[in-house]
Amino acid sequence: MKHAALCQRIDYRFTQPLLLQRALTHRSYSAAHNERLEFLGDSLLNCTIAKYLYDTYPDIAEGDLSRLRSNLVNQQTLATLAQQLQLGDHLLMGEGEVKGGGNRRPSILADALEALFGAVWQDADFATAQKVVLGLYVPYLGGLDLRALGKDPKTLLQEQLQGSKLPLPTYEVVAIKGEAHAQTFVVSCSIPKLNISTQGEGGSRRLAEQIAAAAAYQQITS
Repeated sequence: MKHAALCQRIDYRFTQPLLLQRALTHRSYSAAHNERLEFLGDSLLNCTIAKYLYDTYPDIAEGDLSRLRSNLVNQQTLATLAQQLQLGDHLLMGEGEVKGGGNRRPSILADALEALFGAVWQDADFATAQKVVLGLYVPYLGGLDLRALGKDPKTLLQEQLQGSKLPLPTYEVVAIKGEAHAQTFVVSCSIPKLNISTQGEGGSRRLAEQIAAAAAYQQITS
């Protein structure tokens, strides 16, 4: 099977390979693209994560559950999980998107992962698709501090450094890739006192800064 490695990573084998192909197809490549499957996968993801949080954390209030869910289904988390799956290597995109590094763009990766969830639902059933979602999310949740999920990485990093009486990090754009209408920013996050320098890449400077900050925060707290 063409995408056997990906299927192995999500622990699911498609009976209708064309569904998987559509899930991996960006609108720049074909009219038979993944946006309808993305819509389906988004609904599945929200429901699955909501039910998981409700069952797993009976003492967390509704407002905090909503905050946790929002942070678990956002673009950044989806893109992180997609990168772990090496999903970008499997995407079908038009020549312009390929040249612009579209297979690394968080928005495209996040949408494709949602489409993948939707494709599993269509290929099998709701319970099977939920199993695929949780197969990715449960290990990811195990490495998180749930109390920190409501805060963005730059805030977490700043609080960590201030608590240790260390200077705040500096952020610098080191590269801008792609055409003007579809730019990707590469930003560095430097903390000289700790000899830490990380990079983040995203469709906006702000997103790239957040990704770089998250990498630096992980180095400090791991």
